[in-house]
Amino acid sequence: MAGQAQEQMETYYPHGEIEVKWQKHWETRKTDKVVEDDTKPKYYVLEMFPYPSGPLHMGHVRVYSIGDALARFFRMKGCNVLHPMGYDAFGLPAENAAIKHDTMPDEWTQRCIGIMKGQQKRLGLSYDWDREVWTCREDYYRWNQFIFLEFHKRGLVERRTSAVNWCDKCQTVLANEQVVNGNCWRHEDTPVRIKQMPQWYLKITDYAEELLSSLDTLTDWPEGVKAQQRNWIGRSEGAMVNFKLVDRETGEAGEDFPIFTTRPDTLWGVTYMVMAPEHPKVMELVEGTEQEETVKQFVDRICLEDRHLRTAEDREKEGMFTGRYAINPLTGGKIPIYIANFVLMEYGTGCIMSVPAHDQRDFEFAKKYDIPIKVVIQPKDEELDADQMAAAFVEIGVMVNSGPFNGVPSDKGIPKVIEYLAEKGFGSGTVQYRLRDWLISRQRYWGTPIPFVWCETCGPQPVPSDHLPVVLPRNVKFGEGNPLATDAEWLKCVCPKCGKPARRETDTMDTFFDSSWYFLRYCDAQNDKLPFAKAAADYWMDVDQYIGGIEHAILHLLYARFFTKALRDCGLTSASEPFQRLLAQGMVTNKAVDPKDGKEKWLKMSKSLHNGVDPQEIIEKYGADTARMYILFASPPTKELPWNDDSIEGRYRFLNRIWRYFHMRKEAILQGMELVEKRFKMTYDEAAEGDRVLLRQTHATIQRITHDLAERQQFNTAISAIDELLNAVGKYKERDDDASAAAVYTAMRTILLTLAPFAPHLAEELWEMLGNTESIFQEAWPEYDEQWLTVETITIVAQHNGKVRARIEVPADADQETIQQLAVEHEAIHRSLEGRAPKKVIVVPGKLVNVVG
Repeated sequence: MAGQAQEQMETYYPHGEIEVKWQKHWETRKTDKVVEDDTKPKYYVLEMFPYPSGPLHMGHVRVYSIGDALARFFRMKGCNVLHPMGYDAFGLPAENAAIKHDTMPDEWTQRCIGIMKGQQKRLGLSYDWDREVWTCREDYYRWNQFIFLEFHKRGLVERRTSAVNWCDKCQTVLANEQVVNGNCWRHEDTPVRIKQMPQWYLKITDYAEELLSSLDTLTDWPEGVKAQQRNWIGRSEGAMVNFKLVDRETGEAGEDFPIFTTRPDTLWGVTYMVMAPEHPKVMELVEGTEQEETVKQFVDRICLEDRHLRTAEDREKEGMFTGRYAINPLTGGKIPIYIANFVLMEYGTGCIMSVPAHDQRDFEFAKKYDIPIKVVIQPKDEELDADQMAAAFVEIGVMVNSGPFNGVPSDKGIPKVIEYLAEKGFGSGTVQYRLRDWLISRQRYWGTPIPFVWCETCGPQPVPSDHLPVVLPRNVKFGEGNPLATDAEWLKCVCPKCGKPARRETDTMDTFFDSSWYFLRYCDAQNDKLPFAKAAADYWMDVDQYIGGIEHAILHLLYARFFTKALRDCGLTSASEPFQRLLAQGMVTNKAVDPKDGKEKWLKMSKSLHNGVDPQEIIEKYGADTARMYILFASPPTKELPWNDDSIEGRYRFLNRIWRYFHMRKEAILQGMELVEKRFKMTYDEAAEGDRVLLRQTHATIQRITHDLAERQQFNTAISAIDELLNAVGKYKERDDDASAAAVYTAMRTILLTLAPFAPHLAEELWEMLGNTESIFQEAWPEYDEQWLTVETITIVAQHNGKVRARIEVPADADQETIQQLAVEHEAIHRSLEGRAPKKVIVVPGKLVNVVG
């Protein structure tokens, strides 16, 4: 029976037993723990930390397998590798789940992290768990509060009024995803309304220009991601023009009503103005007027709509007159003020001037609401009639009806008008950004409490840093407004300035705050005096390789870049950019019925579509190494990965084939190992032809995989190279001599070492089987030897009139004339020519030869 069990083990890789063994080994010895070491080059590889919602999905497995393969590879290359993990644990979903399951968010989150962390360990991921962070723990969010106060000292924190979604029954602010068909998600019969409330902002716009210009330094970021960030920041040059609001009582010019425009050359053609419905001044303008109620209803309805849909080109333009007017400083004319769905607060001042003759969107709105159209730019070869126009004229032309600028080409008129505005005191040239300051206030429980108190005498006051953290209370009630406001004892505090009774701020921070600096905390995760020591951050930063989904291309990455620059200016780090290299991995898809059209398609795996594959089931059936190998082999990392059960079976067979080969050839491999350790040498010139072929393939494999991992990050082609080398070993005809044994061992050793980043458990077990006492990850990555890359002959395609007729061997250094002669004389080409002389012979070096005739 014992012999039968041994035979079974040699035939099939016992993944369950071996993976548990090595995971315990790594954990017990803390093999992945790392400290700063100036004697080694550092390498900081980081996957975006997950939101702990429960078990892993295949998207997680993909991103973690990518990061772990790189971490293990660079360790073997001699780098000091930081590869940490943590959990982005605050957020509304946990709060909602806790309410649903009648528990506290911290308890729910802890359970979810336990499940997720257990699966991560089961995958054999090489994290330094001593650096683990949970953003919901006091030892993390106290530093959120510290950073907030540091930003406040530097003038990067402001409190101002903005529009929010409000449920009167909940008495709280709702996130956009909590608004369902215009009603509260919890109280389906309660309409959500827009309410203007004081909110906390971070002044990211102070860094807009640097955020934009330094994108050019990120040469190892995908161009598409950088383009999205440029568009989001949205730099525009133009003029700030001071229109005047007509006073409702006197009818005269009153307070300033500034607008930004990139087309000051059209200022004489303004016939109306439009405000964003969410502009805090809208309701103030109509307060007490007959328009107030209808404007309020319009604002509530439009502000709940998706902002991208509101501004889509094919979206019908919709708006209404406020009953108020502004005065154009250049003409003195009164301009009606509208609100409309197509204007957002993100642009300029949240209010635009509208020139329907020269802007298509303005033209469509003017036609719909019967607003006058005035031509102020004429084409050079025709004269426009406003009453006959079917569309706006938006090209360069000549300024008309524009006072002192009549006859000036419109493009030349832009700087001239800006200069004129400045001379007259009506405005000035300026640069504006689409980027808006970052609203971080959340009127919810499960987040970092904002470290301010409210004193009737002193107003808002920051909590002293030695009083941090302001800890989340547990004696709160959900469903009765902001949960923090329901704990009367927690609300009570003392003003740090005057010592009188005060009240705590009840807003919590946007969870993007947590994820905007966590990569810096990993550099010094146990520090209880500072968020991180500058020396530690300066050693590890920038992150050498960051890996995560393309859906984070804008907000998370932009906020992380902002934080890094702001923390630099606070003196906490020398880094100016957080991530040197970015890999945005593709989605894992599976077939499912698309609910939009009822057709079966390849769609992103999701619970709602019932097309997911449980990683735990794959690990139990095939092993973690197979799961990792498949997810890295099936598709290039940035491309979509369509799930294929047959392919995962193929990876499983491949690992079993390696397992069997090592067991069947163990003695021969050990013999070769002994020879190599005794420094047995063999040169290219001395080697037999079969040895040359195998060793050439071996060293070419090392060269290719090294390049694929270090430079190209193409894991699928790296794994293919291991496949090819194993096939070459299988074809090799062994001899009973030292040279043959050494060649086989060199090839098999290369297979094992290059396999290790992808299938670490199997590699460790076979490495130990060969008598090694240290981990395979203590072994240096193999180096290729140029002498074995010598190629004496190459195979090229031989065509006749473009059709492949043969593949022929030619000397690697053959000149064009030699290749032409070998092709024409080849039997297959000679037969195809049927005795005709070729008209010409075309050679594509290294690839093909085409005989024409």
